[in-house]
Amino acid sequence: MVIVGDILIHDDVLSEYFLCKLDACKGACCREGDWGAPLETEELHTLEAIYPDLQPFLRPEARAAIEAKGLYAWYDEPKEYGTALMDDGACVFLTFDEQGIARCGIEQAWKAGVVDYRKPISCHLYPVRVSKNEDVGFEALNYDRWDICSEACRAGASQKVRLYRFVREALIRKYGAEWYEELEAAAAYLEYE
Repeated sequence: MVIVGDILIHDDVLSEYFLCKLDACKGACCREGDWGAPLETEELHTLEAIYPDLQPFLRPEARAAIEAKGLYAWYDEPKEYGTALMDDGACVFLTFDEQGIARCGIEQAWKAGVVDYRKPISCHLYPVRVSKNEDVGFEALNYDRWDICSEACRAGASQKVRLYRFVREALIRKYGAEWYEELEAAAAYLEYE
């Protein structure tokens, strides 16, 4: 474990290799699992505010599910809010490109310049997950290993892309550039470059 600022980082985030291979998994992390993508409190309000602009980027059945279930739901097991799910378990914001690869409708709207919110930070950070205990001010970054990402692990090893570098942009978005520079320095000291 390494501490950068006041964030605890599991060694796997620094040592493991990862490079997402959407052509292999077809975006399975957006359509498989037991609950929706974790959402921070401010993201609930953001989703409510931008939803009218997102609608053209979502599938009709997703818009119907959102009308019936809402944009997000409370999930008891992780004890947090997450994106709402379709009846088949897919995220309500999931769309598909021409190759049948899952894409985020929120991110598609962001790429089109329609909204200035890219996607939930938990999605941007994936497969890094944030664990929090707000009562004691504890926050940790962990690697969420999942067999659907096996091709991404092989690709990362082949290209020598460490997990913390793969999620660099998301880490900077969440914690800032200065924090990320400290993380890189810690990784270099531990010889995880």
